[in-house]
Amino acid sequence: MTLRRTGRLPQARWCPSPNFGPRPDNADISLLVVHNISLPPGQFGGPAIEQFFCNRLDANEHPYFQAIAGLQVSAHLLIRRDGEMVQFVSLLDRAWHAGCSCFEGRHECNDFSIGIELEGADEVPFTDSQYATLAATACEIMAAWPEITPDRLTGHSDIAPGRKTDPGPAFDWPRFHGLLASPHRSAPQP
Repeated sequence: MTLRRTGRLPQARWCPSPNFGPRPDNADISLLVVHNISLPPGQFGGPAIEQFFCNRLDANEHPYFQAIAGLQVSAHLLIRRDGEMVQFVSLLDRAWHAGCSCFEGRHECNDFSIGIELEGADEVPFTDSQYATLAATACEIMAAWPEITPDRLTGHSDIAPGRKTDPGPAFDWPRFHGLLASPHRSAPQP
């Protein structure tokens, strides 16, 4: 399977981040983590998310940026409000999205997970295009890595409780799982 060999989704725009590393030799890719991000908080569109994940964020552009400008983080994928997908890190590599985290007693989720950011905020509904792209992409990833099953699709808040709240209460988990089961789900946006 091409995805398992290359780690790259052809429908995603490639925007390489320097914030990644190799997975441990014994790490299986067996978890998908859903996040949300908006920069500045609550504002959508613009280049700030990509700049942030690529260490090019100008701290002088917004007061909030001063607090995060020195952080080095990334995700494998970002799904914009219009459904566009941007890939920052090969799925074969370890992106820096989960931080201090634990899933089913296993720590350091970055070692064995794929992180997908949705452009959004905890209390703001996500778009139809985002759900369609997320579901189609999750199905493609689960086909490449059968170890990732629907019960191994989780939120950042679930693996880092008390520290993280995303994807937040506005994320509709039943809708997402329903789209995964739908034989007529939409394909990811090119």
